[in-house]
Amino acid sequence: MPLTFTLDPAVDRSLRDGLLDLWTDVTNAGGAVGFVPPVTREAVRPELVKQFTAMAEGRSRLLAGFDQDGRVSATAFLTFNTHRLMGHWLWLYTVMVHPRHQGKGYGRDLLAAAADAARGFEGIEAIRLTCRSGMGLERFYGSCGYKEVGRIPDAIRVAPGDDRDDVIMLLPLH
Repeated sequence: MPLTFTLDPAVDRSLRDGLLDLWTDVTNAGGAVGFVPPVTREAVRPELVKQFTAMAEGRSRLLAGFDQDGRVSATAFLTFNTHRLMGHWLWLYTVMVHPRHQGKGYGRDLLAAAADAARGFEGIEAIRLTCRSGMGLERFYGSCGYKEVGRIPDAIRVAPGDDRDDVIMLLPLH
């Protein structure tokens, strides 16, 4: 059963708890979403609060995917660029699909829904994201239409002696 995607869902306790669970579960399953496992909900909470603050200030929008039981199962934050010369593209942050849904095509669905949402924002012509090398993410994003436009070697230190490239990807929306 496909996920149902909602742009700007109501922020309530259920959504907050669902996002904390999703972010924690994705990280602990090895997902590259800003943390390294093991991680707890308490460690994730400050980052989620930062995202909620950006949403409240109009700097970011949440796209959430819900499964048939209404559980938060996928997310992406569409964050507007505040630089006056770069307002024609936005960032896609914290792209996640719950591990229980991996391999069902929901990641592609999430990226398609994010692109559709971005096309609805006035003046937005492209989506930019970064990903951690060494996990096959560049290939996945590439298969969804994103192009690698830059790479910063060893910019992400996952652990001592385990540095990864920060890969910059771009999706033109025209």
